[in-house]
Amino acid sequence: MSSWCHLTTGQEAEDHYSGVMDEEKRITLRLPADLHEWLAAQAKSARRSLNSEIVYRLEVERDAAVADAESP
Repeated sequence: MSSWCHLTTGQEAEDHYSGVMDEEKRITLRLPADLHEWLAAQAKSARRSLNSEIVYRLEVERDAAVADAESP
């Protein structure tokens, strides 16, 4: 059995994260099984879908990177 998980992300019926997506792109994402399990647990704890959890975490990282790049 492979230790990788295949996850297809895309439009959710409801947005459970704070951001609003103007345009959506669908991707196929391959994750190690242990990372998938951890993300799924984090999503459940935050009462978000797995897709929304991944988008939320990527947006937080992006915002932090932008803030770091803008600071002197």
